[in-house]
Amino acid sequence: MNFTTYQQESPTAMLDGAAPTRCCDVLLSQYNASLEEQRPSWTVHHRLTRLLGSGGQGIVFLSERRGADNFTLPVAIKVFSPERFEDARCYEEAMARIAAVAARVAQIQQDNLIDVHNFVDRNRIRLMEMEWIDGYDLSRLLTPDMLARVRDRVSNRRWDYLNNVIVTAGPQQPRLKPGIAIAVLRDCLAALAALHRQGILHADLKPSNIMLKRTGNAKIIDIGAACEMAHAPARRSCTPAYAAPEVLEGADASPRSDLASLGYVLIEMLAGVSPFAGMESYRELLEAKRNLWHRLPHLLPQEVVCNELLMNLCRGLIAADPMRRFPSAEAADLVKEGAASFQRQLIKGDLASEYENEIRVWLGELE
Repeated sequence: MNFTTYQQESPTAMLDGAAPTRCCDVLLSQYNASLEEQRPSWTVHHRLTRLLGSGGQGIVFLSERRGADNFTLPVAIKVFSPERFEDARCYEEAMARIAAVAARVAQIQQDNLIDVHNFVDRNRIRLMEMEWIDGYDLSRLLTPDMLARVRDRVSNRRWDYLNNVIVTAGPQQPRLKPGIAIAVLRDCLAALAALHRQGILHADLKPSNIMLKRTGNAKIIDIGAACEMAHAPARRSCTPAYAAPEVLEGADASPRSDLASLGYVLIEMLAGVSPFAGMESYRELLEAKRNLWHRLPHLLPQEVVCNELLMNLCRGLIAADPMRRFPSAEAADLVKEGAASFQRQLIKGDLASEYENEIRVWLGELE
């Protein structure tokens, strides 16, 4: 049966029963003109308040976006540096590519992927306005100092719980317990799946580009290196320690390349050490990435090594041959030996937890 809803207009009544008064004619005229305007414009003011980070592409600031009537909104502003470009034309061509990708990312609206608000030109320097994420990136979170900070703030009983369920000391840095690490991984896989469905590669996944929000979920950030699969630039940037072997060799990147990068992050979360720590040359990195499959039993803690499902998940992400990896981010999550299956295994073994809430409480204890 089909229903039609009719909207009946009626005057708004005041709480005291009095009829609403009519606005002044001048203001009402301006209101009507605003409705008819096809290209409205207004000035937006920003105030840079704090440095959030810097990298090869430029600098990111926390900023206040100010509107009318004291409205303020914290946002992140990335200022793209022209320093690494040969001339202004090369800079502007690169910025045009980034803007095109950013416009597509802005329309995805996936909860685990950063929101892009705008891409602007200020004296020929490009700036990208993004949402500000209240939380910690993994590279900052997984440091001995952060583990010591939470130890100073919690009771002995809570500390034991944290070590058993959430985070504990590793060989070089804190390591996440498997349930927490896989919860973070699944959020990242959801973000990658959304990107890949739109034909976009992130192309620079690493711990500093994964944020854990105070709400408890993970979010992939920094799309400055992202590119369209069909129109990948000849000159690409990456972080060698987290780049897939085929990327280091100069071959075409693919969604499976992003999976390899995410797999290296997963191993680091589980092991408490970067699988490529101390390696600087491409030759060293390539050799280590090709042999990582065989090194996993020596890198990972026993609680991971003894779990066949979890080991197969790791191998399906970091295989040196792209064709031996999971075919897609969605598959890495949902196939028989994917991340979702491991979480179901925890549930069956009565070892599962409300991981999003666990992360939320843990991050709150760092303050």
